[in-house]
Amino acid sequence: MQIAESKLEITASRQFVPWLYEQHLGLVFTTYQAGKVFFIGLEPTGKLAVFERTLDRCMGLYSNGNSLYISTLYQLWRFENTLAPGETHNDHDVIYLPQIGYITGDLDIHDIVIDHNQQIVFANTLFSCLATVSPTHSFVPIWQPPFITKLAAEDRCHLNGLALKDGKPKYVSLISQSDVAEGWRQKRVGGGCIIDIESNEIVLSGLSMPHSPRWYQDKLWLLNSGTGEFGYANLETGTFEAIAFCPGYQRGLAFHHNFAIVGISESRHTKTLSGLPLDDKLAAKDTKARCGLLVINLKTGDIVHSLNIEGVVTELYDIAVLPKIRRPMAIGFRTDEIRRVITIGN
Repeated sequence: MQIAESKLEITASRQFVPWLYEQHLGLVFTTYQAGKVFFIGLEPTGKLAVFERTLDRCMGLYSNGNSLYISTLYQLWRFENTLAPGETHNDHDVIYLPQIGYITGDLDIHDIVIDHNQQIVFANTLFSCLATVSPTHSFVPIWQPPFITKLAAEDRCHLNGLALKDGKPKYVSLISQSDVAEGWRQKRVGGGCIIDIESNEIVLSGLSMPHSPRWYQDKLWLLNSGTGEFGYANLETGTFEAIAFCPGYQRGLAFHHNFAIVGISESRHTKTLSGLPLDDKLAAKDTKARCGLLVINLKTGDIVHSLNIEGVVTELYDIAVLPKIRRPMAIGFRTDEIRRVITIGN
């Protein structure tokens, strides 16, 4: 798909579209760099369908049944599918409508989950803690790393990732164990870790810019973004087992059957993302970081399909899978559509 007016080009690898059809799957991903959320599906003709909406600094994503949660610059939104099972509208089988929005302030919200009590839990990166929403306050803290001595708007350790296990928040990823304002920036190489929030124990350390921990098929998977490696934590030995190298800065991880979908971004020439082991690995492989989605076979570690993104979008943050959905879309805030979409509850 090429959109000339916005200088954006999205191209799929040769078997990506057939794979999407066979899996009966829709995808959604965010880019805070461009302020867009993209929905990926298929047209009735079988061609790739791309639908986008503008949401200022959209980052965290979580799909839960008919609900889709998205964090933005100073809000956390719950979108709800307005179509009944089997119903379509203009060839779309899902239309997400914003239903509830929480004003959180600019907390730099990263990962979002919904726990077994249907409570929203998110990585409050600015305040170095896990938190939930509140009808009366910006947030309510739930947990903080044992080394964080004060809840302050200082992004001390860059707590960014959150994984559920058995419906409960279980693991978080951090760039470092620093307890000073933005101290994590000095520990980008080798300072990253994964913490079990129930025991407060560090179960994995020595990582470089880890992101997106996810519990799936009895393993704790994660992105070791600073090295470009996707793999899992061996919780018995406390080591990271890489199964694939991804040619880009990784953020966003989702699963479907025996596949992982990983988001990769182009390299930023900033102090934060420069000088990482990833740069040397890319140079050794005679390639450059690119932006897009990678589909990885969990059994072999092979990158079997990809969606490449070029143009104004150079960085992704999060990904969610939408099972049994062919062509998703969403109602945004910048057109009159939202005034005319009205649903009646039972």
